This record gives sequence, structure tokens and C-alpha cells, in this order.
Amino acid sequence: MQILLISAEVSPFAKVGGLADVAAALPRALHDLGVDVRLVMPKYRGVADKTELKTVTSFSVPVGNAEKECSLYVGTLPQSAVPVYFLGNDHYFDRAQIYGEGGGDYPDALERFTFLSRGALSVPEAVDWQPDIIHVNDWHTALIPAYLRAGVGPNGAKSIITIHNLAYQGEFPWGSRTVTGLDDGALAPFAHAGKLNLLKGGILTADRLTTVSPSYAQEIRNDGEGLEEVLRARADALVGILNGIDDTVWNPEIDSHLWANYSPANPSGKEQNKERLRADLGLAQEPATPVVGMISRLAAQKGFDLVIAAFDRMMALGIQFVLLGTGAPEYEEFFRQAAQRYPQRAAARITFSEQWAHRIEAAADIFLMPSRFEPCGLNQMYSLRYGTVPVVRATGGLKDTVRDYTTDRTAGNGFTFTEYTPDAMLVALRRAVALYRDEPAEWANLRKHGMEEDHSWNASARNYLDLYVELAR
Repeated sequence: MQILLISAEVSPFAKVGGLADVAAALPRALHDLGVDVRLVMPKYRGVADKTELKTVTSFSVPVGNAEKECSLYVGTLPQSAVPVYFLGNDHYFDRAQIYGEGGGDYPDALERFTFLSRGALSVPEAVDWQPDIIHVNDWHTALIPAYLRAGVGPNGAKSIITIHNLAYQGEFPWGSRTVTGLDDGALAPFAHAGKLNLLKGGILTADRLTTVSPSYAQEIRNDGEGLEEVLRARADALVGILNGIDDTVWNPEIDSHLWANYSPANPSGKEQNKERLRADLGLAQEPATPVVGMISRLAAQKGFDLVIAAFDRMMALGIQFVLLGTGAPEYEEFFRQAAQRYPQRAAARITFSEQWAHRIEAAADIFLMPSRFEPCGLNQMYSLRYGTVPVVRATGGLKDTVRDYTTDRTAGNGFTFTEYTPDAMLVALRRAVALYRDEPAEWANLRKHGMEEDHSWNASARNYLDLYVELAR
């Protein structure tokens, strides 16, 4: 079985969100199952610092009426033998950010990802390798199934598109469609509300569709960000496969980002991490006070309107609060000011830092994730692995992975709420804080059970392999 996986971001080479983690972890797990899996992504600025690159060849890629030069490089995915092919074009990819600056996409986003999609389909011939399945991800690569149907790329290869987040669809003016090189007949599935909608077209032209959790696969048929009818029409081709976490990267026993390693059998290092976190962020050393962490894009999807509305009441519960993330300027400013209003009790790092993401997961007692919607979510699974009890809204993948402890003390692994309101979120957080303070032995038991759960990619990768085998028949 030979699989070509194409993604706009792959960790550690380029990362904005969970897509990058999935695009790295799934190929590693598939390789362990004996699959010949290879990756294609852009050669962004800084990639050469993260792997040894070898030049393979060069070829031209049609973008609109022009031919754009592509330099093809190969490197290796860390902690694996999986080849990663990088498409090099400095005009498109040697930029300060992956997608854009100031919160939006670069103006030539359609050109950039047309280049990625067309260029990726030239890689198999360039390296003399024939994939059985081409697995694309989100709107950035959603043109690829249509190119395959139009005879561009490897003959006989089947396509799968994974929807990681339906909120981002790749919409462009209909008049820009000539950039893709497809005729209007081939582009008919991409027409939506007078615009070119790349994700819609990918949904309609791919051989199979997946989303990143079973609950999200059900939810989007009724609330699909305007694509409900399209998703219902393709319901027979749609399956939800829960993401896993890469436990070669997210494992507190071996995590090199941490101040101290720890395990379910010996969790003392977690307290050492909390002490160091407090010291480095200027929080008071108060052993009886729980630390509540959030690591996220600062976007409306993530429930920050609830957090802002309830923030003073949250702090009145007697917690310390730590946030890591960047995004909407109004959210960034709120949390900067909140840290000033609550000295030694609240801290905000308005940046992205892989190291601090690991450190906050390890040091926090509670992880807050009140998402409006959440296709899968990875941080709740990282939190369980790190003994950080999740408090989440029961939606999408959060519903599939976090079970409410108050409802079932035997099987529960966190705290959940359903209504999307500040009050409902506060009730769940208050329950978590009460257990932490009033029943330390039960808290330790809850934490230990979460750490012992298996949220690795083992089961998920097998589900993908089963899908590949079925499709390739």
C-alpha cells in the first residue's frame, strides 16, 4: 500500500494548528504498520533549519496562464523514516508566515495553494513512485481530487479528503477560477454562493471523505457552515476517524521540553513543573491553588467569548490562570490586561511556543477548552496524557474523548458542559476546582486514570489503513 499525503502544514516544519500535528503523526503510525507513506508540503522559510534537505529535481507548475518553477527537495520526518518532499518556490513560500499576516490570508492564497496542489501531483512521476491513494487535507489541497478526475497526476490513484475544520473553506471570487487551470465543467462542484469554494469542491470530487472525530462527522450534516446539504448528499462516503496524539512527542516521561519528567507511577515531577512555571511567569507559589491553563488560537471558535464574560468570576474561584496563544487582537489585548489586573495570579504569553505548550500542559492542574465547536481537538488528549484534568464543552471530538467525572466517577476522566453559556462553563470549572481542593485523593486518582488512557495513533491509523485498503480494491 502506497500513500501520498499532502498538507499545507506538517510539524515540526510548519505549524499553525492541529493539522500540522496530525499530518506528522498519522504518517509515522502508518509507517509503523508497514505502509509506504510519503508526504508533500511547501518549502516554507525555515524548513532547511529543521531537516537535511537534498535536491531531487525541478519542474514547472502551471498556475493560471503562467508556468512557475518548482524546486523539489526531500528530507525526513523526525522520529521516522518517512520521506517528506518539499515544493520550493521562494515567491510563494519564502514569507514571514505560513498563511498570512495580520490575521488573514495572503492576497495570492489561491495561487499559492494551486501551486502546492498541482506541484504535489508532479512528485510521483519525478521520483518514479506510484501512489495507490492520495490523501489531501482541508481546503488548501482540495483541488487535487478534481485534478485527478481531469487526468492530472498519477493514473489510477484514488483520493481521500480529510476535513479538519469546516470553518475554513477557501473561498475566492468566482472570477479568479482561471488560476486553477480547470475548465468550468470541472469547477462546477466548486461553485457556492457566487464564489469559488475549494472545500466544497473537494467534498464533491474526492472518492472518500473523513473528518477527525465521529461526533463531528454527525454534527456537520446538520450544522456544516453552509455545506450541510453537500455533506448530507455524500453521507455514504463520509466517516469520522478520531485523531490520536503522537506519544513520541507528547509523553511526560521523555518530554525534553519539561523542567522535570514524570509518569503515572511517579507523578512528583508534575509539581516541580508547576513550581517552575510559577517562578518563570511571576505567579505566586501557592501549592493549594489550582493552575488553569489554556493553549489555543485566540479565535471565536475556541469559546473565548465565554471566558471573557466569566473571567472575573473564574478568578473568584481562587485559581491561577495561564494562557498561551495568538489570534484576534481584541482577545490578545483582553488577556494582556487581565494579567495586569491579576498580578501573581494570571499570566498571558501572547505568542506561539512549542516549548511553552508542553510546559503549560505539564504544569497546569486543569485545562480549559470551552469550544463553540471542535472537530477533534488535541489539547484535551495531551492534557489527559500529562495528568491535567480537562474541562470542556461536549462538542465534536471533545465529546468523544472527555467523559464527565461528576456523572460517572468510575469512567469519568474530566468535566463537561453542554450549553454554550458562561454560566454552564463556570459550573463545570467550579466542580473541577472543588474536587481538587476537597478530595485530593480522588483528584490524584482521576489524574492517574487519565494518564493511563491510550489516545495514541495506533487505533486511528489502523482505521485509516482499513479505509485505504477498501478504497484501493
